[in-house]
Amino acid sequence: MRRFSHYFLLIFIFTASLQQLKAAEPRRVHLIPEPVSVTEQSGEFTLDKSVTLELKSKNKELQQSLKWFSGKVQRATGIDISKSSGTKRISILLNTEVDTEIGKEGYRLKVSPQQITLTANTAAGAFYGLQTIIQLLPSDIEAKQQKAGLVWTIPALEVTDYPRFGWRGLMLDVSRHFFTKEEVKAFIDEMVKYKYNTFHWHLTDDQGWRIEIKSLPELTKKGAYSVKRTGRWGTFLPALANEESTYGGFYTQEDIKEVVKYAQDRYVTILPEIDVPGHSLAMITTYPSLSSTRKQYSVNSGWRTDPQDDNALDPSNEEVYKKLDKVFTEVAKLFPSPYIHVGGDEAYKGYWEKNPDCQKLMAKEGLKDVEELQSYFIKRLEKILQSKGKKLIGWDEILQGGLAPEATVMSWRGMNGGIEAAKMNHPVVMTPWDYVYLDLYQGDPLAEPDTYGLCRLSDSYNYEPVPEGIDEKLILGGQGNLWTESVPTYRHMEYMIWPRSIALSEVYWSPKSKKNWPDFMSRLENEFTRLDAADINYSKSCYNVVFKPTKQGRNDVSLTMATEVPGLEIYYTFDNTNPDLHAPKYDGKVLNFPMGASQINAVTYRNGKPIGKQINIKKEELIKRSEAARHVY
Repeated sequence: MRRFSHYFLLIFIFTASLQQLKAAEPRRVHLIPEPVSVTEQSGEFTLDKSVTLELKSKNKELQQSLKWFSGKVQRATGIDISKSSGTKRISILLNTEVDTEIGKEGYRLKVSPQQITLTANTAAGAFYGLQTIIQLLPSDIEAKQQKAGLVWTIPALEVTDYPRFGWRGLMLDVSRHFFTKEEVKAFIDEMVKYKYNTFHWHLTDDQGWRIEIKSLPELTKKGAYSVKRTGRWGTFLPALANEESTYGGFYTQEDIKEVVKYAQDRYVTILPEIDVPGHSLAMITTYPSLSSTRKQYSVNSGWRTDPQDDNALDPSNEEVYKKLDKVFTEVAKLFPSPYIHVGGDEAYKGYWEKNPDCQKLMAKEGLKDVEELQSYFIKRLEKILQSKGKKLIGWDEILQGGLAPEATVMSWRGMNGGIEAAKMNHPVVMTPWDYVYLDLYQGDPLAEPDTYGLCRLSDSYNYEPVPEGIDEKLILGGQGNLWTESVPTYRHMEYMIWPRSIALSEVYWSPKSKKNWPDFMSRLENEFTRLDAADINYSKSCYNVVFKPTKQGRNDVSLTMATEVPGLEIYYTFDNTNPDLHAPKYDGKVLNFPMGASQINAVTYRNGKPIGKQINIKKEELIKRSEAARHVY
């Protein structure tokens, strides 16, 4: 017995040693979004001139994807795998019999030292598998110029992967600030890295009409341009007398077709939005007779008015429906998406209440209030869209006054609109502002560019799109939304989108059971090196101090501090000096302001080096925050 015990003890020690060695090894796989299953194996596949790209399919879409893949590899490595004929292979196969587990967008990937085999049911699934292969390569694969002398390896493994939701979207508002056709393409290229498949294109609003309508050419001649203003949004002056409107732009129908094709080649569906009846000042500027007041406006350059501008279309005016029919006729032909988004949000109805024609229509149709009048408007739009072969989707305000019979609801004012729609058996896309609005502060406002609200990286990651008690089949999925009032440049757009959209990609793609914040942060920090290689601007606000104040009496406050990223150290001072490693280290306990102290300065460190921004916050600001609601700071 003693001999056997000694034998088992040796096995235990050997196994423990192996586990310690394995734990000490640097992590080799950092995939985002996290796949359904990953099994790491020993060895690695080296991408060199002996690799042949092998396609066992005549599928034209897949051929296009492989052209994209081999082109990306060649730009970074100098290796043209589409023309080499070596002994190692990357083989792409479409299943002849459907693999029911992985569905339409899933794939299986096997990597050994001599062979990479990618199988899928569809070209879209294979494309997502190719994105995974790109992620498995060193970060310099994302560089825009060739990197000489590097060894390009992929760890041996097996992956089974498929999405949780079919609708995985990002929205870009191009009305508040215009982004060029090439910038929109670049946006699409960035989003597909994380397996997004829906691009919601917010094309019209008070600040600009961005799509050419050939039957209504004045829409872009007048509605696409405003006066140029710079500074904080909402503080700008309207157009001055004789001031030219030169800021903005629009997409020709040829531009639209080009972007639609570009997106299709990357398995992205574009959802166009024509925002009505509210947010229609650009259209009303062009056609003043379409509003209740019929007042002549200029396109809004970023001002706020009191009283409210009449930026809502008049639902009692038949000319409104005639013009919208022309708009949607052309929009429907340009976009293959089964849906057209009609907005429906934040429509100011005060002028409808004063409009005699609206009152007559309400009496005729038996509408008890202006909420039902908006419902009447939306239901008429649904019929227009149905005549074009399209389905209507709108923001959750389309619930007010009664939901159109076959409408899909995009719930932004929290989850309740989506819950209400789902209980009525309507499909829902969940986009609650406090988890997925990408124009909000993503860290302490004292260290961020000016905006409003707050949505931290951890808020986005911990978001769950399916409310308790709701059938998941009715939740089509969700998206992140970037409104661009305070986003005037493409570079800043990137800063606002990444990394929160990386977190959301995992919410929409990965199994719910795979959610793990520390593990995600480990993988995300590796992804930062890839973003750096691609020269993509992104926020590091997750490294900053999070202040948690509690009011003490009328004029006093205590606080604790925390960090989103696990394992960071916080150093702080109360004496207005800059904290470093020699300052007090925060121990997790409640802090009180010393007598006479008016602010606290704090900064995060990791491994002896600063990693977050120093934030200096006054006592009065902490008192103010202690009185505010969640998601304000």
